Formats: sequence, C-alpha cells, structure tokens
Amino acid sequence: MFGDYSIGDLGAIFAMQGFAGLILFSVFVLMALGLAIIFGQMGVINMAHGEFMILGAYVTWATSGFFQQNLPALFPGYFFVAMILAFIAAGALGMLVEWALIRHLYRRPLDTLLATWGLSLILQQAYRSAFGAREVGVELPDWMMGSKHLTDTIEVPINGIFVMCLTALITCAVAYVLFWSRWGRQVRAVVQNRVMAGAVGINTEKVDRYTFGLGCGIAGIAGSAFTMIGSTGPTSGQLYIVDTFMVVVFGGAASLVGTIASAFTISQARSTLEFFLSGSMAQVLTLLAIVGILMLRPQGLFALKVRK
Repeated sequence: MFGDYSIGDLGAIFAMQGFAGLILFSVFVLMALGLAIIFGQMGVINMAHGEFMILGAYVTWATSGFFQQNLPALFPGYFFVAMILAFIAAGALGMLVEWALIRHLYRRPLDTLLATWGLSLILQQAYRSAFGAREVGVELPDWMMGSKHLTDTIEVPINGIFVMCLTALITCAVAYVLFWSRWGRQVRAVVQNRVMAGAVGINTEKVDRYTFGLGCGIAGIAGSAFTMIGSTGPTSGQLYIVDTFMVVVFGGAASLVGTIASAFTISQARSTLEFFLSGSMAQVLTLLAIVGILMLRPQGLFALKVRK
C-alpha cells in the first residue's frame, strides 16, 4: 500500500488527508453535538436528525439566492445571516416535533426510532416537493474561494479553514451552555434525576423542549457548514446519520469530550484509508475497528456516570 510512494510523498499525503479529515471532523462534530444532546441527554433516538441538517442547508441555499438577487452588495456576508436563520428554522421545527410527537414517546426508545424514521421520510418528501429532487449548491463569496499554500505540495482550502473555525466556536458555545449556564445545570439535573428536578421547581417539560430544539438547531448549523463543502439534496442527510450515531455511541453518550474525540478518530481514519483504499473498504475497516473497541468498552470512550 505504501511501497509506491517515497517518504516525502507519504508525508505530503498524510498532511493533505489529515486536513481533509479535519474538515470531515468538523461536519461530524456539528452533527454529533446536536445528536449527543438529544440522544445522550434525553435518550431519544432521532433518525430524522439528518433532515434537520438538510433544512439548515436549504435555508442557507435560499438565503444565498436572496442576497444574490436583492442585496448583492452584502453577498460576501450572507453566510452569517444564513447560519442564524438555519439555527432558528431547525430549532423551531425541532421544538414543534418535540411538542407534537416526541414528548409522548419518552422512555420508549424503540418507538422514538420508528417515529423519527417515519418523520425523516416525510421531511425528505417535503424537501423534494418544495425544492425539487435535484441537488443544489450555494455560490461561495470571493473571500472563501481559493486555498492557502503551506508548502510546495501541501495546500488547504480556505472554506475548509472557515468550517473548522466555525466548529470550534460552536463547540465552545455548547460547552458553555451545558456546563456553566443556569439552563445547562437544569438540563444536567433532569438527566440525573428527573423526579427530584421537578420536585425542586424545574419545569422538566420546558427543559426537554428547549434541549431538543437546541440539538436540532445545531444540526441546522451543520447544514450551513455542509453547503461550504458539498451539494444538498433531499436525501443527503441520510448519508451522515449512521456515521453521526457511530460517533456518539463510540465517544460515549452525553459526553462532550467523548463526542469530539470520537469524531476526530473516525474522520482521520476514514480520510486516510480512503486515499489508499476504496471508500467502502475504508468505511468497513473503520466500522470493524469501532465494533472491536466497543466489545471491550461498551460504554464508549468517555462515559458519564449518572443516577438512575
């Protein structure tokens, strides 16, 4: 596998694939953060999480078109507006879904799996009817185009650097909200002991709704970031949902550190193996390694101890 490359070529390949892995890592983290909040904190298996991501991508695409046609002078900054709108749209839809569907299915994980799987099919058809079956892509502003040359053989795309910076910012914001804000303390109290949290005056139903909305809103931001590196279609979210669940389970449910570590490990392994092998073989080998590790440590890399 390595015999046809010199030491210098291998160094350049690992550097380039490592950076490509960081871009994939960024998308995985943004997707997995929302899913870890929903699955880890609430025990809800949300198979429609990818469709909330695609909603954010479509909102970004629509915002891009609006700025191009009506506000061309402000087009270079449209993405920041699109990201906020994507978070609001996906978060609002998530809160509506929690109120109409999820709140009736708590403590029934298999039922939530089936219900959200059906919801994902409904949303896919809704996107197909509203936006068409063909994939769409956004036009990047000029400041996101091009790449930075690190050496003669290594260059990194500017939009990839932007996605990574955005991921770091969102991760820090989520960590602050969950671990240092008053609402985050309420969320952790509900997770540890729902009955006692309700007894001391915490509105557990409100916490559940906002938690689900936050997880879906982060998926909407992941959709905005996704448009920077790929095209968007009605079924694009399903390409990431399995990988996202794999990241959450491998890292340990409800563990922010575990989610980040798991996303980094899986993305780097996938990116490097895909260069030397086929994409399907890279997926198979990565999955086999994760299954082997989970057999030895079924709680994941980092597991939180909570009272039941």
